[in-house]
Amino acid sequence: MSDATPTPAPAHHSGHDDQAEHPVTHADQDAPAPAPASDQDKKDDKGEGDGKDDKKKNKKPLYKRPLVMLAIVIVVILLLCAGIYAWLHSRSHVSTDDAFIDGRGSQIAAQVSGRVVKLLVDDNEIVHAGQPLLEIDARDYQVKLDQALGQLANAEAQLAQARAQTQVAAANAGQADAQVHEAEVEAGNSARDRARYEGVDKDAISQQQVDQAQTQDRTNAAKVAAAKAQAGASHRQIDAAYAQVKTAQAAVVSARAQVKAAELQLSYTHVVAPVDGRITKRSVESGNYVNPGQALLAIVGQQLWITANFKETQLTNMHAGQPVEIKVDTYPGVKFNGKVASIQAGTGSYFSQLPAENATGNYVKVVQRLPVKIWFDDDRIHQYLLVPGMSVVPTVTVK
Repeated sequence: MSDATPTPAPAHHSGHDDQAEHPVTHADQDAPAPAPASDQDKKDDKGEGDGKDDKKKNKKPLYKRPLVMLAIVIVVILLLCAGIYAWLHSRSHVSTDDAFIDGRGSQIAAQVSGRVVKLLVDDNEIVHAGQPLLEIDARDYQVKLDQALGQLANAEAQLAQARAQTQVAAANAGQADAQVHEAEVEAGNSARDRARYEGVDKDAISQQQVDQAQTQDRTNAAKVAAAKAQAGASHRQIDAAYAQVKTAQAAVVSARAQVKAAELQLSYTHVVAPVDGRITKRSVESGNYVNPGQALLAIVGQQLWITANFKETQLTNMHAGQPVEIKVDTYPGVKFNGKVASIQAGTGSYFSQLPAENATGNYVKVVQRLPVKIWFDDDRIHQYLLVPGMSVVPTVTVK
């Protein structure tokens, strides 16, 4: 019997691929094999898993937790309060975003033709009433003024001459009246002499004396008639002299009017600001030739208001004097105070160039809008740049 123990045959693997993919290294051969898990460890793992499952089963849903329920109640109360506030606010306040800042703008145009020799303002500059804006070449208008002054002096000289002529005519008329009186005295004397000679006995005086008395009487009577005619002509000369005075006076008035017109034309060469405001839309430069009526620049006044186009259904309780809260789009965090000034007597469509003809065709009712004028009632407007055309949102307290 042999002592050698037979060697067990190696286990057969399913293929050579596993050996090729996982070759056994020397380190693997030297590493100790892991110890098998004990039954106690398996029990511990099983107990831990069961504990987690129990916790998951005992955990309350999110909506049943007290804090979550409290938060939900608070949110609901806040939403309810917000809804009530919005409802009450909508009943006592009306607002619109169809509103804009408005103001007065003055268009400055040339009143005489000429070349601009001086430009004294720049874009967006603040000016005051009476401040010079520009100057137009005034030499031609100065010459016209000098001519008008010369014509006025000539007319005044003619008036003085006409007045002197009236004095001369009055003196001549007085002299003619005196001559008439003298002729009448002589005619009276000759008439008495003639009557005396004609009443005396013809044998006492000669016929020649009688004839001389009659001739002298007729001569003096003719002198009286001639003197009266001369006196009448002298008085008519007075009337003519006074007519000349009136003509000269009219010429003086016309000459003075020409002087004023020339002075006015000369003044138009100095263009000044009619109101306080800010320079905008300047289209003129120094050296430009301008004509009467040509737009040069515009001045936007400092008085501003709001034109808000409210729906007709929003005007039920609105009237002048109600307070207004104004929000300007340019300054989101700023609220200005204002008040309702007036409500236009007519909708926008009523004053349109093509008003609606509702008597023909099918009618579709459209809510109309009325412009409401709102004054700023806030001194802070001077601290911000507010100009016509800016969009605003006014809210009117109607109750």
